[in-house]
Amino acid sequence: MRLREKMAATMQNVGDIRHRVTLEEFGVKNVHPTDFPGNYPGYDDTWNMEKFQKNFRIDMVHLDERSMEFDMVGIDAALANAFRRILLAEVPTMAIEKVFIYNNTSIVQDEVLAHRLGLIPIKADPRLFEYKNTGEDSAAAEGGSEIDTIQMQLKIKCSRNPTASKDSSDPRELYLNHIVYSRDIKWIPIGNQADVFADSSIGPVHDDILIAQLRPGQELDIIMHCVKGIGKDHAKFSPVATASYRLLPEISLLETVEGEKAHRLKRCFSRGVIDLEDVNGKTVAKVVNSRLDTCSREVLRHDDLKNVVKLGRVRDHFIFTVDSTGVLPPDVLFAEAIKVLMAKCRRFLNEQDSSEME
Repeated sequence: MRLREKMAATMQNVGDIRHRVTLEEFGVKNVHPTDFPGNYPGYDDTWNMEKFQKNFRIDMVHLDERSMEFDMVGIDAALANAFRRILLAEVPTMAIEKVFIYNNTSIVQDEVLAHRLGLIPIKADPRLFEYKNTGEDSAAAEGGSEIDTIQMQLKIKCSRNPTASKDSSDPRELYLNHIVYSRDIKWIPIGNQADVFADSSIGPVHDDILIAQLRPGQELDIIMHCVKGIGKDHAKFSPVATASYRLLPEISLLETVEGEKAHRLKRCFSRGVIDLEDVNGKTVAKVVNSRLDTCSREVLRHDDLKNVVKLGRVRDHFIFTVDSTGVLPPDVLFAEAIKVLMAKCRRFLNEQDSSEME
């Protein structure tokens, strides 16, 4: 009987090492994956497609036009991180690349103004455009074409408001066009773009981004060219405000926690993680939703509580959060990230085949 209990305990420890990251008072254990073939006797860790398909799943938690949260279960951290990095740096978007300033009498310097304009997210589907060929030096290549360039114009001049009250000191009443917003940027179709994108509203994602402030007599006359690019080249091409993931928290109570200790235990975790219930007239703590926990380990500061709670994270359960800049919906962005990773894999296999043939 003792041998069976010992073997069961050993198997439990091995399971924790293989599938859980353990949070302790002075460190974090089992950080790196160890379930590779031959490392654990009695475990078959060779990669198997059927086994992967059985264990892998995606659970959508939240989705709207700008943000998405979903669970990706049954993959390694390397693959999850690959998706995150691709979302940040390798999914293409359209952004302002060239700024032709014909007139700028505002107090904002030309280079600062050009930089501000470049960081404005542009709502245009990059899948409908080609990468611009930078190797050509002709005038046509400089101006761009309908398949690789979006042209925009910002032309605005500030003047006094003739109907303003003489006693007013509010610039909003005294001046006309004294604040330049992104809504003042207008799309100028090139070639047949007006027909091709008749149903699309090409322009800045947000119409209330402040660009500059003007006073009477000051004006801006600017032409901008948007091209296709990736965040690896410049941050303005990144399609996401942030893309991140975290492991699913796991909280286990090793014994019953009652009374005042239960109230203190509840305060040690994020709101909604621990709840209190009445059991036979006693206040008892229970774990309701460990997903909400931030894993602060505050409970480990209490000597009478740190031994009644086991903190961990599920190693292969990733909670993904994708916040789009508004260029494309977040679910489309993630689908594009998958396509980028598939293209990388195909390129690798092709290179491997060509090297073997040589």
